[in-house]
Formats: sequence, structure tokens, C-alpha cells
Amino acid sequence: EYRYLLDPTFPTIATFLSVLLIAAANYLREERERRQIKGAFGQYVSPDLVDQLAEEPDRLQLGGEMRELSILFSDVRGFTTISETYKDNPTGLTLLMNRFLSVLSDAILAEKGTIDKFMGDAVMAFWNAPLPTANHTDAACRAALNMLSDIRALNEKRRVEAEEDENAEPYVPIDIGIGINTGNCVVGNMGSYSRFDYTCLGDSVNRASRLEGQTKSYGVGIILGSKTAEAAKEAFAVMELDLIRVKGKTEPERIFALLGDQTYRDSSAFKALDEANTKMLATFRAKELDEALDALHVVEECQKTLELGLEDSYILDFQFRIEDFRENPPGADWDGVYTATSK
Repeated sequence: EYRYLLDPTFPTIATFLSVLLIAAANYLREERERRQIKGAFGQYVSPDLVDQLAEEPDRLQLGGEMRELSILFSDVRGFTTISETYKDNPTGLTLLMNRFLSVLSDAILAEKGTIDKFMGDAVMAFWNAPLPTANHTDAACRAALNMLSDIRALNEKRRVEAEEDENAEPYVPIDIGIGINTGNCVVGNMGSYSRFDYTCLGDSVNRASRLEGQTKSYGVGIILGSKTAEAAKEAFAVMELDLIRVKGKTEPERIFALLGDQTYRDSSAFKALDEANTKMLATFRAKELDEALDALHVVEECQKTLELGLEDSYILDFQFRIEDFRENPPGADWDGVYTATSK
């Protein structure tokens, strides 16, 4: 009955234990890798993406790599005014900002975005890393529209709370601007040897930040770079705003407003606005100032009667440019580019 022990092909107990130990070591190593990945990415990547990374760590390329990303920057307009209402209640301001940033984070993570960092009242996020994201421009646009919608809902809830609680701080609505740009970036773990973050760097990142800074000037909630707009125009209501040279850049950028989803895009209201605005920009760049002003008046009427998401600042800005050109005509070499003087 013990003949099998004499069979030279039968593994010894020592060999069996050795194989078992190797298997256990491999399992423990893999579990350690999973925990490390979850610890590294769990704070700024959606849970399902973290699970994918943990199960398929080979898909994660640590260190820097060049990849096309859609980058989003969001910032609060008039944060100083909000903070002043809480000058005697810093705890209340902290709670408000945590509440506000949670709303933005949820909208980003729901579209499988990666939260790069929080900068006070600002948020930076990107799509298409650490894992590839199909149609990452559309995902970024959906997240941005949801961010605006969710902030409006939060403002309404805060307004009701302030009315019901006489001890509450005065209600000041939160308004945000969002810039989205798409382009090649270096993405990976960057920093010092002792402290690093998963982040992205490059000119495309800087442009996204500059676009966010222009939202107040143009009176829109979301501004897209040209590459983002080109990819998103079939699925979203995208309207050209200007040909602009942002501060610190030499190359001009055609910028666009993101005003709504595909239903909005297909509405007669948006089509009327977009048609009038396209005519206004074309005639303005051709120095046909009377025609440009007439078209601008149509844009203004569309805004007033249909509430299409533009603020008066966009109308007033082009009205000022047209009137200024009447008195100070641009030279023959004018290329139609507007140079922004602020970030």
C-alpha cells in the first residue's frame, strides 16, 4: 500500500510543501499589490475603476507616459463674497466647502473621471487615465453639465435651509465656471522621492485652466477647447464663442460654450441662437460691423426670450468691440484674434 512512495516520479513532501509555499507567496504578493493600488487610487478614481486596476495591475503603467486626456478645471466665482459671510464661522465654511466639493466629486466619479486634486474651492480632474476611457470627451462634457445641474440643486436646498433656520448664515448662491480641454499630456506618478501624486502635466492642462478662467468674461458656465468641441459637437449643444489668445500663450484657440445635451442641441431654440451667433462672428471678423450688430441683436433676443444660458456679459462684450472698431478700425493685417488680458 506504500508502493507509491517508492515511485521516483511521485513528488516528495518537501517538493509539495515548496510548491505550496511559492503559491502562497504569489497570492500574498498579488494581494499586497491590490491593496497598494486601492490605497493609491481609491481617493480619486471611481470604485469600479479601482477594482479593475486591482484585478489587472498590468494595465497600469506607473511613471510618466504620453496620453491624450480630457482635462477639466472648475472654480467658484466670487468665493471671497461667500467666505466673508462665514468670517465668524470658519467651521461652517469648511462644512459648506466639503458639501460643495462632494457634489462635484460625485459628478466626476459617476462619469469615471480621475480627480487630480482639490485646490481650495477649485477642482482638477481628467479622463482617459489611469485606464482608457471610451469617448472621454463626451464623459467630461456630461460630468460638467451634471456639475452645474447638481450645484443648482444644492443652492436650492441651501436656500430652503436658510429660510427655515433663523440662525443660519445668509444664503449666498454658489456659482462655478468650468473649462475643458483635450490634448496630449504626460500622466503618471510625479513629485519627490518621498511624496508623489498621480497627475498630468503639459500645455493642454494649462489651456484647460485658462479656459475656466474665461467663463465669467464670456458669461457661460462651461468653455471647451477646440479639440473637445470638435469631438463633442454631435452629442451636445456646442456654440462657438471666440478666437482667443489666452494669457501666457502665443497660439490662438477657438473656444466654445457647452450649453446642453443632445436634446438641447436638437431644439429649435438652440438652433436659432447658434445660427444668429455664427452669423455675428462671421460678419464681425469680416469687419462688416452693421451686419454684425444686427446679428448680435438677434442673439440677444434669443437669450432674453428663450433663456439659453448666456449672460449679458457676452452680448455687452461684442457690442463694445463692434463700437470700438467703428472708432478704431483694425489694421489690414488683423487676424480676428482677441487677446485676453486676464487669466
